[in-house]
Amino acid sequence: MNIPSKLIDNAVEQISSLPGIGKKTALRLVLDLLKRKPEDIERFTSALTDMHNNIRFCKTCHNVSDSEHCTICSSPYRDESLVCVVSDIRDVMAIEATEQFSGKYHVLGGIISPMEGIGPSDLTIEELIERVKEGNVKEIILALNATMEGETTCFYLYRKLAPYEVKLSSIARGVAVGGELEYTDEVTLGRSITLRTPYEISLKR
Repeated sequence: MNIPSKLIDNAVEQISSLPGIGKKTALRLVLDLLKRKPEDIERFTSALTDMHNNIRFCKTCHNVSDSEHCTICSSPYRDESLVCVVSDIRDVMAIEATEQFSGKYHVLGGIISPMEGIGPSDLTIEELIERVKEGNVKEIILALNATMEGETTCFYLYRKLAPYEVKLSSIARGVAVGGELEYTDEVTLGRSITLRTPYEISLKR
């Protein structure tokens, strides 16, 4: 791509480094930004800088937050005895969009994947176990992607949580095998949460 300005080329390089954005899309975005007023650009860059410098992670569930505890964990209307375990903050957003879940969350920060060098110690598994040890959690829903890595992580959690008096369930497989929660439609995902099954049963399938 022949760009006649090094400044524009540098901006295109940075924007195209974002996932899902190619050079052509990045160029279109940069040229649009070039037309904006200086105060618009200032607000745009300030919002990104402010997010990067000040975003926090909830001390309880590890979801993104503006304060020590996220709005979900702080809400008196959420059921703290019911915890939905997800791999990523995007999964929290996807499940919340269904308006079918009234419990709280635990964000692992990924899934076990030896191929990518991600092991149990790289995730917030020990923090989850500590939450269970406190005795307030009665049921854990394993809502991880229906992939080999997701199933491996579910089984690992099943083994780690087996000694504790907590009910383990998994989302119903309305979510396609190999699919990711982030891209599942809200109706299917909502029903998968509502029609969850005991994890022991899902192991026998």
